[in-house]
Amino acid sequence: MSPVIPIRSAGCADAPVLRERGQREVFCGLTGIIWLHRKIQDAFFLVVGSRTCAHLIQSAAGVMIFAEPRFATAIIDDRDLAGLADANEELDRVVTRLLTRRPEIKLLFLVGSCPSEVIKLDLSRAAQRLSKTFASRARVLNYSGSGIETTFTQGEDACLASLVPEAPRAPEGAPPALLIVGALADVVEDQFSRLFEEMGLGPVRFFPPRHAGDLPPLGANVRFLLAQPFLADTARALEERGAKRLAAPFPLGVEGTTAWLQAAATAFAVSAERFESAIAPRRERASRALASYRHRLTGKSIFFFPDSQLEIPLARFLSRELGMRLVEVGTPYLHRQHLAEELQLLPEGTMLSEGQDVDRQLDRCRAAAPDLTVCGLGLANPLEAEGLATKWAIELVFTPIHGYDQAADLAGLFTRPLQRRMTLVA
Repeated sequence: MSPVIPIRSAGCADAPVLRERGQREVFCGLTGIIWLHRKIQDAFFLVVGSRTCAHLIQSAAGVMIFAEPRFATAIIDDRDLAGLADANEELDRVVTRLLTRRPEIKLLFLVGSCPSEVIKLDLSRAAQRLSKTFASRARVLNYSGSGIETTFTQGEDACLASLVPEAPRAPEGAPPALLIVGALADVVEDQFSRLFEEMGLGPVRFFPPRHAGDLPPLGANVRFLLAQPFLADTARALEERGAKRLAAPFPLGVEGTTAWLQAAATAFAVSAERFESAIAPRRERASRALASYRHRLTGKSIFFFPDSQLEIPLARFLSRELGMRLVEVGTPYLHRQHLAEELQLLPEGTMLSEGQDVDRQLDRCRAAAPDLTVCGLGLANPLEAEGLATKWAIELVFTPIHGYDQAADLAGLFTRPLQRRMTLVA
């Protein structure tokens, strides 16, 4: 098993946080479409935005020209911006053509962008209007993927929050049910499903579902576990429907996954013997796999720029299971309630920062000269040119990293940049 440092204090539960409000360097919420369109297999994401929005999505997704993707952009052009065309009429025409051509679409998201918000295009009203028009064929919802005030993972949060009101109501007296909230790769979802089944725990549903028609019933009988730390609005919407959140660390690494599963087992009265029987083989296998990475990372320093809101769970994993030194852990937004268990597990004295003033943070990073810097694409190349090893933060969102079977893969994402730097220097 991997060595896990025992908790001797409250960690960073009450630690001071450096709050910065300056220039930020981050992708916008439209980026979430890249993994969401793969997850909900009969949904389509129509961005109402500019050509810049279209280029962002196309380049991020890497879709070849002959592919049939389930996302597109309704371009707002100069005539729309000048008020010479009725944007709603144009949007209705695009949606009609899309749903006629793609009858397999059961759920259509109208995704707002910076341009659509600037011209005050009311996509909520448009979604209601189009839902009535196409009621027999598809549901039409909307959410904002604008990057004006948000970080890129909040696109998923906004999308899932828009789905919550569409879920059916659980009948009175329905048995307790567990809901896993957050988009996970199908392989990870299947792994967790098997684990819960072996624990004798169920029924277990996942949100978002793979098909739009499989939204889980919601009510006071539902307990939910967050799989991602950036789902504040979704969690609030679920709680307003009567569901109750199970407090737990996030399922990253062996320790986080075990504690996450234990929260569900405790809530559903799974016996200690059955819980241990279900998780032991996977836990031991993951611990052995991590051992090959530990000697490469122990003692190495790491600096997190704020990007995805995954930073605090990742810092906990790297510190406690791989022995890395945390120079600074920056996050776009620190939700103390959802991250309470994670904060308790961070080493006491860890420097935490929320928000960003990118120039000041760059100065701190250069002064610290960490062995590894986790940051966005816009900062990575300049820092590499200055001699710092970097890890693209966005890769940690695009790659399956949750659960026991992915623990070693997650560690590998942090060892490769160090190996690359060593090779270049040699």
